[in-house]
Amino acid sequence: MQFPAFLHSPKTTLWAFITTVIISISFVLVMGYWDFVVIDEIIDIEQLRHHISELTSTQRSVHTWATLTLDVLYPFAYASLFISLALRAFKDWGKYFALPSLICIPTDLTEGIIQVLLLNDIANLYALKVNVTALKFTLFGVGFLVAIIALVKLCVEHIKKKAARD
Repeated sequence: MQFPAFLHSPKTTLWAFITTVIISISFVLVMGYWDFVVIDEIIDIEQLRHHISELTSTQRSVHTWATLTLDVLYPFAYASLFISLALRAFKDWGKYFALPSLICIPTDLTEGIIQVLLLNDIANLYALKVNVTALKFTLFGVGFLVAIIALVKLCVEHIKKKAARD
């Protein structure tokens, strides 16, 4: 398996980081303004049912639009960041360490489709939603951990190179 060359670039890492931060802040602003918590984070089926039942029609509509816009872009942003760090830090092994983040993209998008169906009372997919969300969190968690380790490794290498030059 080969990842596109642009994912190995420090510029990609930077832009993916900036994009991830902007989208994260956008979620916080949307949730704060319309006073709701996104269902992306709920993995208990009864809590999910209760939470959706408590949302107003406006909150459901806003949540649907946030899912169809921000939450479509978000997995590409954070996964690009995690993948870029893994590829840069771990070279040949990076493609293997990047796999959880790559798999997280379609998982997160699938979760979004299910959310839209639930928020609009189109389908009763609560059990599927909590399972897909749990899988997404697992993949995201592994990808995040790999990214943190990669970032530390890259920082240490940078410090060593700088010390060797001085």
